[in-house]
Amino acid sequence: MLRFDHVTRTYGNRVAVDALNLSLQRGELFALLGHNGAGKTTTIKMLVGLLKPTSGAIYVGPYNVVENPREVSRLIGYVPDLPFLYEKLSGREFLRFVADMYGMPDASARAAIEREAERFQLVEFIDQLTESYSHGMRQRTVFAAAMIHQPEILVVDEPMVGLDPHSIRLVKDLLKAYAVSGKIVLMSTHTLNIAEEISDRVGVMKSGKIVFEGKLEELRHALPSGGSTLESLYLALMEN
Repeated sequence: MLRFDHVTRTYGNRVAVDALNLSLQRGELFALLGHNGAGKTTTIKMLVGLLKPTSGAIYVGPYNVVENPREVSRLIGYVPDLPFLYEKLSGREFLRFVADMYGMPDASARAAIEREAERFQLVEFIDQLTESYSHGMRQRTVFAAAMIHQPEILVVDEPMVGLDPHSIRLVKDLLKAYAVSGKIVLMSTHTLNIAEEISDRVGVMKSGKIVFEGKLEELRHALPSGGSTLESLYLALMEN
């Protein structure tokens, strides 16, 4: 369903992502890990169409991300690391704006807004201007916008930053349930305990390359002296 095929992205002489090969299937929650500068955010930005690969190709279903951006956009929902809202719109108006961008009919848009408001517990403040929202409220609203069209692939970059414990639990449960429903969730995160708790597979990036891809048990087998937690194994891998 989602495939990176020898994808490279350079900035001048610096290689940010180096010949990346990666495939994700329906029903999978995949956590992309790595230090700052490892290439995670560049990888995500290429997938969602904010950057073009220098070489290689990314496919979402049958569509090439660069050649078929409109078709791909209908299949992807994106939650960036810094939530952005139009502050003179209410939460409801913002969600309606996003639904209109996806060309959703009026009845479908209204039903989707109610569904996501309930799912993300936005009902109490959805008609307030977003300029009054806390970080957690903003993050939940951005999640709702990303899922308004029920995308086949949900891409989230550092989804837990700044959230309170209640919101973290809400987002964790939602991401896991969304993958179990047959969708794909690609999550970039530094929060290793959450990646360990909810991901089906992990990929560890270092200097633009995937240095490990697989299940946690496979990482334990590959690094028998690295400990048992994802945190200890990740740190051992980074030292190699």
